[in-house]
Amino acid sequence: RLSLREITKVNCLLVKKLLSIFYKGKISLKKPNDLLINNKKVSGILQETFYKAGKTFIIVGVGVNLVKSPNIKNYPSTNLLELTNIKINSYKAALKLKNIYEKFIPIFPKFNTKNISSI
Repeated sequence: RLSLREITKVNCLLVKKLLSIFYKGKISLKKPNDLLINNKKVSGILQETFYKAGKTFIIVGVGVNLVKSPNIKNYPSTNLLELTNIKINSYKAALKLKNIYEKFIPIFPKFNTKNISSI
């Protein structure tokens, strides 16, 4: 069973896989839940756990700067339009991310964090 920290890393790597479809350069992780390109935030992930009927659930929220960059004091940000000169449709990006998660779900029960780079 993965810890919340390990699940956070998995989610970051799955979103990184999405970003790498559009951007071919280096994408780095900034713990615990941000993805950076050129030391600028391009994506962030929020997770929340809750308990119901004796079961644990997790909600994952993913934000990707497709065409705009938020102005965050002391934290530079960027967007994929600025980096690639391609305006990425949010619906198509969401569909690609959904497909990435759907391919990962069958291996999740057998997943070992030692092999995390194989995602």
